[in-house]
Amino acid sequence: MFSLSEENYLKAIFHLERSYKSGVSTNALAEEMETKASSVTDMIKKLSGKKLVNYRKYQGVKLSELGRKTAIEVIRKHRLWEYFLVEKLDFQWDEVHDIAEQLEHIKSEKLISQLDKFLGFPKRDPHGDPIPDAQGNFAVSNKILLAELEKSKTGICVGVKDSSVDFLRFLDKNNIALGKEIKVLEKETFDGSMLISIENNELRISQVVSNNLYIKTY
Repeated sequence: MFSLSEENYLKAIFHLERSYKSGVSTNALAEEMETKASSVTDMIKKLSGKKLVNYRKYQGVKLSELGRKTAIEVIRKHRLWEYFLVEKLDFQWDEVHDIAEQLEHIKSEKLISQLDKFLGFPKRDPHGDPIPDAQGNFAVSNKILLAELEKSKTGICVGVKDSSVDFLRFLDKNNIALGKEIKVLEKETFDGSMLISIENNELRISQVVSNNLYIKTY
């Protein structure tokens, strides 16, 4: 059994490993966890002592097999709870992250297994992120950022890169949601902004927005 703090660190390392293939630096982890580098160093020593991470000076930290398994279990619970809150309790997708942050640390394997079954074994959470199955496998998705979609091309919105409350509320305000068809009408080479069409409504968005929306093309 691992503490809430230890599980949060493992989850953070898991996500950061996508950008830091050779190892996650102490500073990068401190920024992600919003804490001091000295606190991260102490936690890494603790995680290393429990065989959850492998750390090499100047090369950073990487999850061990046990650490990766534990991180995926936490992510699985987080995303299942988010799905449950939206689909069964009518929460909005911008309301569920903080609640799921608490629920993800529940230890009962039977509860999570029954929750998964009750929900119909969903593949993706309300933000479009894949929900790992009981074996830790993630569904593969061929998706690109909206910013990469060429002019006159159309795609379906399948996820968000930025799941912050402010961004999700911006999307709601502008009727941008998962499953919506988006067509690129214009692209500006100067600032990367684009004019898009959603359900016959035109909307101009910045490159910040297009770089945070995932699209699946036909």
